[in-house]
Amino acid sequence: MSIVVTGATGQLGRHVVEQLLEKVPADQITAVVRNAEKAADLADRGVKIALADYSAPASFDGLFSAGDKVLLISGSEIGNDRVGQHKVVINAAKAAGVALLAYTSALGSLTAALADEHRGTEEALLASGLPYVLLRNGWYHENYTENLAPVLQYNAVTQAAGEGRVSSASRADYAAAAVAVLTGEGHENKTYELGGDEAWSFAEYAAELSKQTGKEIAYNPVSVEAFTGILTGAGLPEPLAAILAGVDASVEKGELVVSTGDLSRLAGRPTTPIADAIAVALKG
Repeated sequence: MSIVVTGATGQLGRHVVEQLLEKVPADQITAVVRNAEKAADLADRGVKIALADYSAPASFDGLFSAGDKVLLISGSEIGNDRVGQHKVVINAAKAAGVALLAYTSALGSLTAALADEHRGTEEALLASGLPYVLLRNGWYHENYTENLAPVLQYNAVTQAAGEGRVSSASRADYAAAAVAVLTGEGHENKTYELGGDEAWSFAEYAAELSKQTGKEIAYNPVSVEAFTGILTGAGLPEPLAAILAGVDASVEKGELVVSTGDLSRLAGRPTTPIADAIAVALKG
Protein backbone atom coordinates (compact mmCIF):
# COMPACT_ATOMS: atom_id res chain seq x y z
CA MET A 1 0.00 0.00 0.00
CA SER A 2 1.29 3.40 -1.00
CA ILE A 3 0.23 6.97 -0.66
CA VAL A 4 0.50 8.25 -4.23
CA VAL A 5 0.84 11.95 -5.00
CA THR A 6 0.47 13.16 -8.59
CA GLY A 7 2.17 16.40 -9.64
CA ALA A 8 4.56 15.72 -6.78
CA THR A 9 7.24 18.21 -7.81
CA GLY A 10 4.76 21.03 -8.37
CA GLN A 11 4.29 23.92 -5.98
CA LEU A 12 1.62 22.21 -3.87
CA GLY A 13 2.86 18.65 -4.45
CA ARG A 14 6.26 19.32 -2.91
CA HIS A 15 4.66 20.60 0.27
CA VAL A 16 2.49 17.48 0.44
CA VAL A 17 5.42 15.07 0.00
CA GLU A 18 7.57 16.96 2.54
CA GLN A 19 4.79 16.80 5.12
CA LEU A 20 4.06 13.14 4.36
CA LEU A 21 7.73 12.36 5.07
CA GLU A 22 7.18 13.65 8.60
CA LYS A 23 4.36 11.15 9.17
CA VAL A 24 5.01 7.95 7.20
CA PRO A 25 8.09 5.99 6.03
CA ALA A 26 9.47 7.23 2.72
CA ASP A 27 9.00 3.85 1.04
CA GLN A 28 5.24 4.17 1.54
CA ILE A 29 5.15 7.33 -0.62
CA THR A 30 5.05 7.30 -4.42
CA ALA A 31 5.70 10.60 -6.17
CA VAL A 32 4.23 10.76 -9.68
CA VAL A 33 6.24 13.19 -11.81
CA ARG A 34 6.89 14.07 -15.45
CA ASN A 35 10.61 14.75 -14.95
CA ALA A 36 12.68 12.33 -12.85
CA GLU A 37 15.50 14.86 -12.42
CA LYS A 38 13.20 17.24 -10.56
CA ALA A 39 12.41 14.43 -8.12
CA ALA A 40 16.01 13.25 -7.61
CA ASP A 41 16.17 14.72 -4.11
CA LEU A 42 13.00 12.86 -3.14
CA ALA A 43 14.38 9.60 -4.56
CA ASP A 44 17.54 10.11 -2.50
CA ARG A 45 15.35 10.24 0.60
CA GLY A 46 13.69 6.92 -0.24
CA VAL A 47 10.51 8.13 -1.93
CA LYS A 48 9.38 5.91 -4.82
CA ILE A 49 9.30 7.80 -8.13
CA ALA A 50 6.85 7.01 -10.95
CA LEU A 51 7.05 8.73 -14.33
CA ALA A 52 3.66 9.60 -15.81
CA ASP A 53 1.93 12.45 -17.64
CA TYR A 54 -1.76 13.39 -17.51
CA SER A 55 -1.62 13.80 -21.29
CA ALA A 56 -0.31 10.26 -21.86
CA PRO A 57 -2.92 7.77 -20.59
CA ALA A 58 -0.70 4.73 -21.14
CA SER A 59 1.84 6.14 -18.67
CA PHE A 60 -0.64 5.47 -15.84
CA ASP A 61 -1.17 1.81 -16.78
CA GLY A 62 -0.27 -0.29 -13.74
CA LEU A 63 0.91 2.70 -11.76
CA PHE A 64 -1.63 2.30 -8.95
CA SER A 65 -2.19 -0.76 -6.75
CA ALA A 66 -5.24 -1.98 -4.87
CA GLY A 67 -5.46 -0.23 -1.51
CA ASP A 68 -3.45 2.81 -2.52
CA LYS A 69 -4.53 6.26 -1.34
CA VAL A 70 -4.12 8.73 -4.18
CA LEU A 71 -3.93 12.51 -4.20
CA LEU A 72 -4.84 13.88 -7.64
CA ILE A 73 -3.45 17.39 -7.76
CA SER A 74 -5.22 19.28 -10.52
CA GLY A 75 -3.20 19.93 -13.69
CA SER A 76 -1.68 23.37 -14.19
CA GLU A 77 -2.74 23.86 -17.81
CA ILE A 78 -5.91 25.88 -17.22
CA GLY A 79 -8.33 25.67 -20.15
CA ASN A 80 -6.44 22.81 -21.82
CA ASP A 81 -8.89 19.91 -21.24
CA ARG A 82 -7.92 19.41 -17.64
CA VAL A 83 -11.05 17.29 -17.16
CA GLY A 84 -9.81 14.86 -19.79
CA GLN A 85 -6.39 14.78 -18.16
CA HIS A 86 -7.85 14.14 -14.72
CA LYS A 87 -10.09 11.37 -16.07
CA VAL A 88 -6.92 9.51 -17.09
CA VAL A 89 -5.93 9.32 -13.42
CA ILE A 90 -9.46 8.54 -12.22
CA ASN A 91 -9.84 5.69 -14.73
CA ALA A 92 -6.46 4.20 -13.80
CA ALA A 93 -7.29 4.46 -10.10
CA LYS A 94 -10.63 2.74 -10.64
CA ALA A 95 -9.04 -0.07 -12.66
CA ALA A 96 -6.55 -0.67 -9.84
CA GLY A 97 -9.14 -0.58 -7.06
CA VAL A 98 -7.52 2.16 -4.98
CA ALA A 99 -8.85 2.72 -1.46
CA LEU A 100 -9.27 6.48 -1.78
CA LEU A 101 -8.84 9.22 -4.37
CA ALA A 102 -8.58 12.78 -3.05
CA TYR A 103 -8.81 15.63 -5.54
CA THR A 104 -7.71 19.25 -5.15
CA SER A 105 -10.77 21.09 -6.43
CA ALA A 106 -12.13 24.65 -6.19
CA LEU A 107 -14.53 26.14 -3.66
CA GLY A 108 -18.14 25.10 -4.17
CA SER A 109 -19.21 28.76 -4.06
CA LEU A 110 -16.93 29.73 -6.97
CA THR A 111 -18.89 30.55 -10.15
CA ALA A 112 -15.91 31.90 -12.12
CA ALA A 113 -14.90 30.01 -15.27
CA LEU A 114 -11.85 28.71 -13.39
CA ALA A 115 -14.21 26.38 -11.51
CA ASP A 116 -15.64 24.72 -14.63
CA GLU A 117 -12.88 22.15 -15.08
CA HIS A 118 -12.96 21.35 -11.37
CA ARG A 119 -16.72 20.74 -11.47
CA GLY A 120 -16.27 18.48 -14.48
CA THR A 121 -13.59 16.51 -12.65
CA GLU A 122 -15.76 16.20 -9.55
CA GLU A 123 -18.58 14.78 -11.68
CA ALA A 124 -16.25 12.23 -13.24
CA LEU A 125 -14.88 11.23 -9.84
CA LEU A 126 -18.32 10.76 -8.32
CA ALA A 127 -19.49 8.80 -11.39
CA SER A 128 -16.50 6.46 -11.06
CA GLY A 129 -17.79 5.01 -7.82
CA LEU A 130 -14.36 5.35 -6.18
CA PRO A 131 -14.17 6.32 -2.51
CA TYR A 132 -13.33 10.01 -2.83
CA VAL A 133 -12.46 13.18 -0.96
CA LEU A 134 -13.05 16.59 -2.50
CA LEU A 135 -10.48 19.04 -1.16
CA ARG A 136 -12.04 22.27 -2.37
CA ASN A 137 -9.09 24.59 -1.97
CA GLY A 138 -9.61 28.31 -1.70
CA TRP A 139 -7.11 30.84 -2.98
CA TYR A 140 -3.40 30.66 -2.11
CA HIS A 141 -1.51 33.51 -0.40
CA GLU A 142 1.25 32.84 -2.91
CA ASN A 143 -0.99 33.80 -5.83
CA TYR A 144 -0.43 37.34 -4.60
CA THR A 145 2.79 37.34 -2.57
CA GLU A 146 4.84 35.69 -5.32
CA ASN A 147 3.94 38.53 -7.70
CA LEU A 148 5.03 41.54 -5.65
CA ALA A 149 7.52 43.00 -8.17
CA PRO A 150 4.97 45.16 -10.07
CA VAL A 151 3.25 46.12 -6.80
CA LEU A 152 6.51 47.40 -5.35
CA GLN A 153 7.51 49.03 -8.65
CA TYR A 154 4.29 51.07 -8.93
CA ASN A 155 3.40 51.25 -5.21
CA ALA A 156 -0.06 49.96 -6.06
CA VAL A 157 -2.10 46.79 -5.63
CA THR A 158 -4.20 46.61 -8.79
CA GLN A 159 -7.13 44.16 -8.80
CA ALA A 160 -10.71 43.98 -10.05
CA ALA A 161 -12.14 42.76 -6.76
CA GLY A 162 -13.77 45.91 -5.42
CA GLU A 163 -14.20 45.63 -1.66
CA GLY A 164 -14.44 41.84 -1.77
CA ARG A 165 -12.63 39.67 0.73
CA VAL A 166 -10.46 36.56 0.32
CA SER A 167 -10.03 33.68 2.79
CA SER A 168 -6.63 32.72 1.43
CA ALA A 169 -4.12 30.40 3.08
CA SER A 170 -0.62 29.18 2.32
CA ARG A 171 0.22 26.20 0.13
CA ALA A 172 1.66 24.53 3.22
CA ASP A 173 -1.74 24.93 4.94
CA TYR A 174 -3.61 23.25 2.08
CA ALA A 175 -0.93 20.53 1.94
CA ALA A 176 -1.47 19.84 5.64
CA ALA A 177 -5.18 19.22 4.99
CA ALA A 178 -4.34 16.81 2.16
CA VAL A 179 -1.85 14.95 4.36
CA ALA A 180 -4.44 14.65 7.15
CA VAL A 181 -6.86 13.02 4.69
CA LEU A 182 -4.23 10.71 3.21
CA THR A 183 -2.89 9.52 6.57
CA GLY A 184 -6.12 9.56 8.59
CA GLU A 185 -9.33 7.57 8.66
CA GLY A 186 -13.00 8.33 8.10
CA HIS A 187 -12.64 10.82 5.25
CA GLU A 188 -14.26 8.67 2.53
CA ASN A 189 -16.85 10.46 0.41
CA LYS A 190 -16.40 13.76 2.24
CA THR A 191 -16.23 17.25 0.76
CA TYR A 192 -14.16 19.90 2.53
CA GLU A 193 -14.45 23.62 1.81
CA LEU A 194 -10.98 24.92 2.61
CA GLY A 195 -9.84 28.47 3.28
CA GLY A 196 -7.91 30.64 5.70
CA ASP A 197 -9.19 31.55 9.15
CA GLU A 198 -9.17 35.29 8.42
CA ALA A 199 -10.61 36.87 5.27
CA TRP A 200 -8.97 40.10 4.09
CA SER A 201 -9.67 42.84 1.54
CA PHE A 202 -7.21 44.25 -0.97
CA ALA A 203 -7.28 47.58 0.84
CA GLU A 204 -6.11 45.72 3.94
CA TYR A 205 -3.54 43.83 1.87
CA ALA A 206 -2.14 47.12 0.53
CA ALA A 207 -2.06 48.52 4.07
CA GLU A 208 -0.11 45.50 5.33
CA LEU A 209 2.36 45.84 2.44
CA SER A 210 2.76 49.53 3.29
CA LYS A 211 3.42 48.65 6.92
CA GLN A 212 6.05 46.01 6.12
CA THR A 213 7.86 47.91 3.35
CA GLY A 214 7.65 51.44 4.77
CA LYS A 215 6.27 52.56 1.40
CA GLU A 216 2.87 54.06 0.72
CA ILE A 217 1.17 51.35 -1.31
CA ALA A 218 -2.37 52.04 -2.46
CA TYR A 219 -5.16 49.73 -3.57
CA ASN A 220 -6.15 50.57 -7.13
CA PRO A 221 -9.49 48.88 -7.94
CA VAL A 222 -10.21 48.54 -11.67
CA SER A 223 -12.88 46.90 -13.81
CA VAL A 224 -12.65 43.26 -14.85
CA GLU A 225 -12.12 44.41 -18.46
CA ALA A 226 -9.29 46.74 -17.46
CA PHE A 227 -7.67 44.04 -15.34
CA THR A 228 -7.88 41.56 -18.22
CA GLY A 229 -6.05 44.14 -20.36
CA ILE A 230 -3.38 44.62 -17.70
CA LEU A 231 -2.77 40.87 -17.50
CA THR A 232 -2.57 40.46 -21.27
CA GLY A 233 -0.19 43.44 -21.35
CA ALA A 234 1.98 41.55 -18.86
CA GLY A 235 2.19 38.66 -21.32
CA LEU A 236 -0.62 36.30 -20.35
CA PRO A 237 -2.70 34.77 -23.16
CA GLU A 238 -6.05 36.55 -23.40
CA PRO A 239 -8.19 33.50 -22.49
CA LEU A 240 -6.13 32.86 -19.34
CA ALA A 241 -6.14 36.56 -18.44
CA ALA A 242 -9.95 36.59 -18.72
CA ILE A 243 -10.23 33.52 -16.46
CA LEU A 244 -8.00 35.08 -13.79
CA ALA A 245 -9.81 38.42 -13.97
CA GLY A 246 -13.04 36.46 -13.60
CA VAL A 247 -11.80 35.20 -10.24
CA ASP A 248 -11.59 38.82 -9.08
CA ALA A 249 -15.24 39.26 -10.06
CA SER A 250 -16.00 36.27 -7.82
CA VAL A 251 -13.98 37.86 -5.01
CA GLU A 252 -16.12 40.98 -5.26
CA LYS A 253 -19.26 38.79 -4.93
CA GLY A 254 -17.89 37.17 -1.78
CA GLU A 255 -17.36 33.76 -3.37
CA LEU A 256 -13.83 33.32 -1.96
CA VAL A 257 -14.82 33.83 1.66
CA VAL A 258 -14.77 30.53 3.58
CA SER A 259 -16.21 30.17 7.07
CA THR A 260 -16.29 26.38 7.52
CA GLY A 261 -13.12 26.10 9.59
CA ASP A 262 -12.36 22.87 7.67
CA LEU A 263 -8.77 23.85 6.82
CA SER A 264 -7.53 24.66 10.32
CA ARG A 265 -9.45 21.68 11.69
CA LEU A 266 -7.82 19.23 9.25
CA ALA A 267 -4.38 20.86 9.61
CA GLY A 268 -4.68 20.74 13.38
CA ARG A 269 -3.50 24.34 13.74
CA PRO A 270 -4.53 27.87 12.77
CA THR A 271 -3.93 28.81 9.14
CA THR A 272 -1.04 31.08 8.16
CA PRO A 273 -1.93 34.80 8.28
CA ILE A 274 -1.47 36.80 5.06
CA ALA A 275 0.91 39.11 6.97
CA ASP A 276 3.27 36.16 7.54
CA ALA A 277 3.21 35.26 3.83
CA ILE A 278 4.00 38.87 2.92
CA ALA A 279 6.95 38.86 5.34
CA VAL A 280 8.36 35.66 3.82
CA ALA A 281 7.97 37.03 0.28
CA LEU A 282 9.70 40.31 1.12
CA LYS A 283 12.64 38.46 2.68
CA GLY A 284 12.97 36.25 -0.36
